[in-house]
Amino acid sequence: MDGHGEMGLIGENFDPGFVGRMKEDGYEIRSESDNFDVASGDDQDAAADGPSKKKKYHRHTPRQIQELESFFKECPHPDEKQRMELSRRLGLEGKQIKFWFQNRRTQMKTQLERHENVILRQENDKLRAENDLLKQAMTTPICNSCGGPAVPGEISYEQHQLRIENARLKDELTRICALTNKFLGRPLSSSGSPIPPHSLNSNLELAVGRNGFGGLNNAGTSLPMGFEFGDGSMMPIVKPMVNEMQYDRSAFVDVALSAMDELIKMAQMDNPLWIKGLGGGMESLNVEEYKRNFSSCIGMKSSSYATEATKATGLVYLRGLALVEALMDANRWVEMFPCMISRAATIDVLSSGTGVTRDNELQVMDAEFQVLSPLVPVRQVRFIRFCKQHSEGVWAVVDVSIDPSQDATDTHMFPNCRRLPSGCVIQDVDTKCSKITWVEHSEYDDNAVHHLLQPLLSSGFGFGAHRWLATLQRQCDCMAILMSQDIPGENNTGITPAGRKSMIKLAQRMTYNFCAGVCASSIHKWDKLSVGNVGEDVRVMTRKNINDPGEPHGVVLSAATSVWMPVTQERLFDFLRDERMRSEWDILSNGGPMQEMVHVAKGMGHGNCVSLLRGSAINANENNMLILQETWSDASGALVVYAPVDISSMSVVMNGGDSAYVALLPSGFAILPGISPSYHGGRSESNGALVKPEIDGSIVSGCLLTVGFQILVNNVPTAKLTVESVETVNNLISCTIQKIKAALTVT
Repeated sequence: MDGHGEMGLIGENFDPGFVGRMKEDGYEIRSESDNFDVASGDDQDAAADGPSKKKKYHRHTPRQIQELESFFKECPHPDEKQRMELSRRLGLEGKQIKFWFQNRRTQMKTQLERHENVILRQENDKLRAENDLLKQAMTTPICNSCGGPAVPGEISYEQHQLRIENARLKDELTRICALTNKFLGRPLSSSGSPIPPHSLNSNLELAVGRNGFGGLNNAGTSLPMGFEFGDGSMMPIVKPMVNEMQYDRSAFVDVALSAMDELIKMAQMDNPLWIKGLGGGMESLNVEEYKRNFSSCIGMKSSSYATEATKATGLVYLRGLALVEALMDANRWVEMFPCMISRAATIDVLSSGTGVTRDNELQVMDAEFQVLSPLVPVRQVRFIRFCKQHSEGVWAVVDVSIDPSQDATDTHMFPNCRRLPSGCVIQDVDTKCSKITWVEHSEYDDNAVHHLLQPLLSSGFGFGAHRWLATLQRQCDCMAILMSQDIPGENNTGITPAGRKSMIKLAQRMTYNFCAGVCASSIHKWDKLSVGNVGEDVRVMTRKNINDPGEPHGVVLSAATSVWMPVTQERLFDFLRDERMRSEWDILSNGGPMQEMVHVAKGMGHGNCVSLLRGSAINANENNMLILQETWSDASGALVVYAPVDISSMSVVMNGGDSAYVALLPSGFAILPGISPSYHGGRSESNGALVKPEIDGSIVSGCLLTVGFQILVNNVPTAKLTVESVETVNNLISCTIQKIKAALTVT
């Protein structure tokens, strides 16, 4: 990464302007040339021999200080080789170099804490003044008509709004006092008695602008991101996971800073830390080189855990600040990666950052990550997310798992996955797009993964950086298409612009529910079934729907499995989305081809779209049934999801009506990049030589097909599930797979 304005800009992890601003705020900061009067390495060792010896100080020359400062800006944590080079070049001992960098980092951290303390005190004073004014206004209400004291009675609208605002300010003030306490080391409150952290138990708390997950709703500064439609509503895809956590917040700050430093270094470094694939795409981690350069900030991993780490770089059509806003909001984050995140929630906000740039924002989050296959367990991770603006137009967002020992309330002391410093570095390229460098680094228990999917995960194609980046690029392209007025190749016959959005929103819900059924995420309460004549590779589950208007009421049965297909992803995707070939595998087609009535584009490729299908004129159903279908394909895989819908409901949707009341149960296919069964741990069976899988290489000679069905087996929620129903859906999956293989002439 070279050139002005590229990734080299982010090497300066701290703002040099801190020094000047701290002087203006009344803090005494010594000159850099004083070198803090730090003892040299020999002098410090001598001082440790006994208190009777007089300490000697070594003052570095201006040239030495200038060289050290310049190197510190590029690398605050030099390794032993770099320290020896500095020692030789500057005529200093290795210990002197080591202690200088230690003291310089300590002083920089102190400056950062002082600077944040000044900002917190200013915010606290402002909130205290506003709070006092609101209290005075509420205790002495004025009549709007006569100007005199208001007569007690029904609360006016203005007073109600004041009470809501007052409750919000109290909540904000409590958070500010907690942060100030952390930096000052002593309690601080805005009045004579501190505000209890749980004093807001009135019914006003429902409207004080909280998002329901312990964080603050920054709706006033949010930028347009995600699928938010004209009515301002968004799909309710996030459920609360709030609990009271007990942990050392100051320790989390140290972990976040260490994780950020590691992410930046990993994003900047190239060979030998990262090994590029033959196609020049995804880069995989050299684990031995990583161990030589980094130390774990979350403790040692379990001996049974496997490691996966990848890096990918690309351009997306989205400004950096808009992407940062989406990543720091749990709801919008899930919307942006619906097939990768089954649910997410902000547990706590340790720091809300400064201004609209989200600089220094620190959150505790819960999330469930998924691969669209029932043979891969959902990864449940609790982690801290830290956002830092390193320079103008350059941000970094890092995640790192919480050590279970730091959370006394953690019920899963041994999670199936740990998220090492992972995230993305974002750099604005122009007014329309930004450059993203994505790093994914995890340790996971591979014993719970089916042998068919183990090569996919170990090679990085399951949860790797390229999958996150490809999904982000596809979602950003979709938003650009949706905002365009003239979309080539789109058939909008009989649909209004509002109906177009409503139809896409309905398809989004359909796809999300399909993923939840395939991966068995906790977004729904599933009961797993074990029936003797159902294969172990087929997962069958059931649940009852009573209140959700978006699904038919009754007992819902879900079945899914994954199989190896010796055909390319492109060929299989084109076959499954071709309405003319649908009669080859779909029982809903009534044995004849289907016709596309409506085509709404969601990307530049013809396959990225939402469609409305119906049977041919000869074979059309008599019950007025249509097929809603969403398809997409990118470097991370492909998806074909569909559900039967009735004509009357879709006519409402296509005219801009609310799609939340359209009941549907999705079925479909997920196609994943496949690693050949002959690939075992990176070594071929023939000669044992180390090989790396490539999407377009010989190792990957097919793909993985996941088939999932959700059907209503009884419209009475209290009905008992029968063995015949389980056998029916199991036979449906088996028959569909066999028909697809026969149509593609594969075995």
